[in-house]
Amino acid sequence: MQNKLIVVSAPSGAGKTSIVRHLLQENPLLSFSVSATTRAKRETEIDGKDYYFISVPEFQKRIEEGRFLEWQEVYKGQYYGSLKSEVDRLGAEGKVVIFDVDVLGGINIKKFYGERALSIFIQPPTIEDLKKRLAGRGTETPESLQKRVDKAEYELTFANQFDRIVVNDVLSVAQQEASQLIRDFLCQK
Repeated sequence: MQNKLIVVSAPSGAGKTSIVRHLLQENPLLSFSVSATTRAKRETEIDGKDYYFISVPEFQKRIEEGRFLEWQEVYKGQYYGSLKSEVDRLGAEGKVVIFDVDVLGGINIKKFYGERALSIFIQPPTIEDLKKRLAGRGTETPESLQKRVDKAEYELTFANQFDRIVVNDVLSVAQQEASQLIRDFLCQK
């Protein structure tokens, strides 16, 4: 039997990464697919653990070489993508690969893997809540905050293309709901 995969997507600030971290701690079968990005590394992030931080020219070279399962230019000059080599490596170890990817990337992975993948959309309770969360990070300028909110409003229109939607109003509740969805999916033959 081929390995199953989990795809978790959300607009920026919806809590996707917090939920994925919880899932990884709770379920030893899951292994994180480290994405590549061209954006600047945040102070708390570790190269090779949170992301592979690479230059725009290197990212574009890997696109041309067909080394990505999916990739997006999420913001102008900011690329994100899932490396095929990560999925192959983790699959060979018998792991269930879990992706923490943007919304369009999540849709593309689901299309590629079909029924082998469970796609979960993490939705904020409201756009206003999302805006507060993003502002609370302290990493956004007023312009970049508005850009992220505008993008989030657009991404919310894709929620119905995912297998399941989890509304992240209370983080612990959303974490448990996502955990149960994954347990149920992994038990299916």
